Formats: sequence, structure tokens, C-alpha cells
Amino acid sequence: MEQQKRREVNDWKEKLRKKEDLAKAVTILGKMPAPEITEILQDLENEIIVEVFPLLPESKQGLVFAEFSMPRRIDLFHNVSKRWFAGIFEKAPSDERADTFQQLTKEEQVSLLPYIQKSIRDDVLQLSKYPPETAGGIMSTDFCTINGKETCSEAIEKLRREGSHDKLLYYIYVVDENMKLLGFITLKDLMLANPNEIVLTIVGERFPVSELSEDRELVAAKIEKYELIAIPVVNQNRQLVGIVHHDDALEVIREEHTEDMEKFMGIVPGKGILNYNETSVWGHFRKRIIWLAILAIVGVLSGMIIRFYEGAISAFMILALYMPMVADTGGNSGSQAATVVIRAIALGQVSLKNWIYILIKEIRISILLALALGIIAFLIILFLSWEVETPLQHSLFYTASVISLALALQVISSTMIGAGLPLLVKRMGGDPALAASPAITTAVDISGLLIYFSIATLLLF
Repeated sequence: MEQQKRREVNDWKEKLRKKEDLAKAVTILGKMPAPEITEILQDLENEIIVEVFPLLPESKQGLVFAEFSMPRRIDLFHNVSKRWFAGIFEKAPSDERADTFQQLTKEEQVSLLPYIQKSIRDDVLQLSKYPPETAGGIMSTDFCTINGKETCSEAIEKLRREGSHDKLLYYIYVVDENMKLLGFITLKDLMLANPNEIVLTIVGERFPVSELSEDRELVAAKIEKYELIAIPVVNQNRQLVGIVHHDDALEVIREEHTEDMEKFMGIVPGKGILNYNETSVWGHFRKRIIWLAILAIVGVLSGMIIRFYEGAISAFMILALYMPMVADTGGNSGSQAATVVIRAIALGQVSLKNWIYILIKEIRISILLALALGIIAFLIILFLSWEVETPLQHSLFYTASVISLALALQVISSTMIGAGLPLLVKRMGGDPALAASPAITTAVDISGLLIYFSIATLLLF
């Protein structure tokens, strides 16, 4: 199915490049969903884009532009006339216009503004002034309002006059003469209501809203919690200034998850979502090298510990045989604990107020894990090492017991490190995801080796 889809996309690209009966081809193309059109046009040459876009339905032009990746939009800005770019730019959703505008340099913004209609220019400048991490930074101004004192029939007539394809019509926002938000109503409820009924009488008194300065993660959480298509954004006077769509909320959630994943895996986060194909080799290198270099230096401690206990290893070669098993088990248990705790913090399931409860719970879990894994390790050692020679004063049974005990203690300590580091980082005001998996693995390796050889030295010598 995927190969067939790719062939169709390539066939369309070739057809547009040949420019044979272009108008007819674009008419068929224009009937496709915007994401599919974008998939075809995304990698085409700019001169072809300039010819194809005006032939698309006006309602699709802005949507297709909005589906373009940000680097592609900026490339268009740099390589087509400002007047042509402004014509497409104006048709895009308001939040996408603001996002694109913010990616331009100050000089580039100034060069574009004269070609944009005044109403849209004012809207772009207004939206662009809000920090991108806030509700104001991701909101759209494409919404419809009605006055609460109007009758339902008057409200419907107003929507017919003022509604357009780029405005959200599922939710209709009810305001007073000063744009103070009184509530919202669905188009379905408005259509089914008595035509002579006053709008305000059928609007609920309690409804979720977001404030301009509210963190965008909290906005996305509200949309998810209340299962909204969009949430209104108000200023300090409770005047309606914009809305945040559910698709923008999904984008926020995806970006935050990607950022957390990058931090957790020791990758330096960047702006937006890392696109593997659009990021250069040098870009990937810069994002990965910092943590790896730091942890490589710290990892030297592991070698120093092994060297310190080389006498024990020489006397008991079986210790060297099962050292990787102990280290890997500790690393895995630590990473598991960190993942669970970081996710719980991100979802708001736990907070720093109950950190003692979290650690106690993880201790109980780690003890159960330690018992299970210790028994498994003991059986594995007996099965695999029955021919391995041990010093006369210790039997294989006793040696296996010592190694299994060290592994069990390593599991407990690793779980505590994995659960404790994110809480500590959070307590210090940082992002819990900074307690990245590579950092946990390195810390667990060092502590694990100390535990392993300390137990072995104490009980075998």
C-alpha cells in the first residue's frame, strides 16, 4: 500500500513537471485533501509551485501552504516574489501565518509587511508578539462570535453573512458589546434552538477557558481533559482574543513528548520537532555529542573501579564472567524506574509533595524485582558455570549466592537512582527528563560495580 502511494505521488510530480495540460491536472489535484496535495508539491521546484498554486481552489491554497514544513515555507519566501508569497501567506490560517512570520528575521519581516493587507498585517503583528510557549503564541483568530442579546435566528443570519471557510463554525462564541466572553454554543444547538429564543439563555454558565500567558502544555491538557475541538483564549479583562484548535494542542503534545524523549536519551533538544531527513549530519552530531562526551569522561570511573579490584577478578574469574549481567540488569531497572516516574510527573499523577510515597513505593517494587532477578541469576550461574573452577574454600553454590546477592542489591540501588534523580532535578527547578537515560545508565554502572566488587570482596575473601 505504501509503495503504491509513493508511486502515485511520483507520477503526479512528473505530470506537473512536464506541464502538459497543467490546468486540467491541477483541477483534479485540487479535489484531494490538503495533506495529500502538500505531499505532492512539497519537494517540487519553486517555479512549478508558483504556477500550480494560483490554479488551486482558494480555499485549499492556504491549507496546503500551512501543511508545508517550516523550512519549505522559508525557502519559498527567499526564492519567489514577495507579492506572490504574500498572496498565499494571507490565505493561511492565522496561527500558521504568525508561526511563519516569527521564523523570519526582522529585515525579512519588514520586507514582507508592505505586501500584506492591513487587517491581516495587524493580526499577524498582534499574534507574533506573544511568546511561543504560551496560549497566545499558538492561538488563532479564525473564530465566529455572536452577541448574547441576539435571538437564535438573528445569530444564524449573522453567521451566514460573516462566516467563511477559514473560521471555526462548530463552536460559536457568545460575547457582549465589549467582546467579553459569556460562553459558547455549538452550531448544532444553535440550529435546533427556538428561533425566537435569546442566545444567552441557552449558553452554559461554566466552561473552560485559557489565558493569554498560560503555558501551552496546560492549554493542551485542558483540550484533552474536556474533549474540546477548540478552547477560547481571553485576556485579563476576560475579553475573547483567540482560540486554540485541537490540532494545535496535538502538535504541542507531540513536540513536548519529542523534547522529553530527546532529553531522556541524552540528545540536546532543538526548536520544534526533529525531522531526521531535514536535519544535516552536522546537526545530528551537535545534538548528540555533548551528553555522549560528558558521559564518556565520567565512564572512566568504571575503568578505575575495575582496575582497583583487578586482584579480585584474577582470583575469581567467574566475577568477570557475570559482571556484564549485573551491570545491564542494574541499568535496565534504573531506566525503567526513571521512565515511570518521569511519565507520572508529566501527566500530573504525582508531585514533589508526595516524593516520600514515591520512593517508598519504588523500594517495595525494587525488592520484589530483586528477589525475582536474584533467583533467576542464581539458577543461570549454576547452569552455565558448573565446570568453572572456584577456590577450594568456596563452592559454586556459595559463589552463585554471592553474585546473586550483589545483583539483587544492584537492582534496589538502581531503582532508587532511577526514581530519585528525576525527583531531584524537578526539586531543583529543572526538567525531570534531564535525568536522561544515558546519565542514569552511567550512574548505575558506577554504583553497580562498587556494590558488586564490595560484596564479592567482603564475602569471598
